[in-house]
Amino acid sequence: MHVVIMGCGRVGVALTLQLAKSGNSVAIIDKRPEAFDRLPPGFEAKKVVGLGFDREVMMDAGIKEAGGFVAVSNGDNSNIVSARIAREHFHVPKVVARIYDPRRAEIYERLNIPTVASVRWSAQQITFLLFHGKEELKESFAGGSLLHLQLTIPDHLVGQLITSVESTGEVQVIGVGRGGGGFIPVATSTFQQGDVAHFVVAKDAMAKVDLLLTPAPE
Repeated sequence: MHVVIMGCGRVGVALTLQLAKSGNSVAIIDKRPEAFDRLPPGFEAKKVVGLGFDREVMMDAGIKEAGGFVAVSNGDNSNIVSARIAREHFHVPKVVARIYDPRRAEIYERLNIPTVASVRWSAQQITFLLFHGKEELKESFAGGSLLHLQLTIPDHLVGQLITSVESTGEVQVIGVGRGGGGFIPVATSTFQQGDVAHFVVAKDAMAKVDLLLTPAPE
């Protein structure tokens, strides 16, 4: 997948390296040419100097072919404007914006743009948002050691035991939304079409969630 990232700061660099390592093509935008010095020497990502919400700059970064766009600059306004352009003008399927002000985040999520708070989220969690379906990472709790993940269950898990996506001490399903109601699962509970699972995940176990939700090879 081609991903365009706005902001070559700490999170932008970490995300760029992680996505490229996973075999994705990446273009990174920053208004300051010196920001690209944070990337390792010889790193092969497309670097575009300019404002991340400028449509010409976005097109130079390959936004028309992008499957994902991530705005992680240090400005809320720039992030949300660029995210809206990516979603509404270029119709990028996966758009994520970093928001510093939590009061704004709720408003922007109503626009169907997932937001992440810079203090609590890492490149790994942003990657999870890019590569999975209808999910939303909630607030961290317990001093940041646990995360609440809400996920619409993919079709390949329909009929499977809910315990099949759990890992002792790392990943647990604490509730399932179904047909306007909900329940706390027991050992014999299975997933149905359209279920929304609520996970509690240890902060270092997001990769395990990714593995548990990936279809088994045929």
